[in-house]
Amino acid sequence: MDRLVWVGALPRKDKADVRSIVSAALEAGFDQIVLAALDPSLARLGRFSPIFLKDDAFLFDGEPIGRLATIRSAKDESAVRALRGTTKHVVVRTEDWKVIPLENLITHFQGSGTRLLVEVHDAAEAKLFFETMEVGVDGVLLTTSGAKEVRALRSVLESFREVVPLERATITSIRPLGLGDRVCVDTCSLLRSGEGMLVGNSSAGLFLVHAETLESGYVGARPFRVNAGAVHAYIYLPDGKTKYLSELRAGDEVLAVDSTGRARSVIVGRLKIERRPLVLVEAEASGRRVSTIVQNAETIRFVAPSGGALSVGEIQAGDAVLLRTEEGGRHFGMRIQETISER
Repeated sequence: MDRLVWVGALPRKDKADVRSIVSAALEAGFDQIVLAALDPSLARLGRFSPIFLKDDAFLFDGEPIGRLATIRSAKDESAVRALRGTTKHVVVRTEDWKVIPLENLITHFQGSGTRLLVEVHDAAEAKLFFETMEVGVDGVLLTTSGAKEVRALRSVLESFREVVPLERATITSIRPLGLGDRVCVDTCSLLRSGEGMLVGNSSAGLFLVHAETLESGYVGARPFRVNAGAVHAYIYLPDGKTKYLSELRAGDEVLAVDSTGRARSVIVGRLKIERRPLVLVEAEASGRRVSTIVQNAETIRFVAPSGGALSVGEIQAGDAVLLRTEEGGRHFGMRIQETISER
């Protein structure tokens, strides 16, 4: 789930240093910062998106994007519920009565188009609200006196890794093709051995293509890179959508997935699209045939169920690899239940 974090750099009774909060937020990768008023000196700390809190309204670029709602007792819950569908974000501020009303509100706001956030004062509170009713709130507004809590919240988010169900598949054929355009996805992260990206000719079966973390006799490791496949192939994204590899751009996010299905979001730094010899790899899983097209080179590898890597230069019919499978199809990257056959 995409967890939304707003960091509040607001005046407090304890005289918390607004500049230190903004600096800590930027260092932790949080760029949506709530301010009480414009302070040009903060811009020197780095680029961020300022959200201004005026009375009970959150404003961005002068336009209202949310409401602050305070719950002091049970009677306040109905007023918060009435905001469903009227604004993009509702930020709940609670006093003593916390978890019980949030359980009701999480259920009420699901699927409404209004994202439910809760104000928290430390990372431990954020973790509690993210785990409430398993689904959790959509996000938090962190208002804290200490920069260390901003950094701690980043650690909490890292612990909420998405898990992608993977399936064992058996290779059925490998066939060299002619030349075509393939895509290397270079990320802003160092990928680990056993990690890769989910890519395939059809969203019904995405192969876990291993990152270039291993040395070979010809080239050094490129642990930030996945040589993912041909330009037409689908790649799986953090929000459950897909894109064609050719559509990715610097700054996009993709999923890095390991052999257990644990996934993390990584940022695309660049794409390298080059004309190279290609190979068609076909496999079978649960009676379904799926395929992908990758560069015909030993440095391209698939992730095995053991977590190891199988090179395109050595893979044979009968070998096992990992796939993500799904029913239905995709329309503009969104999953739909429709009869679609991609071969």
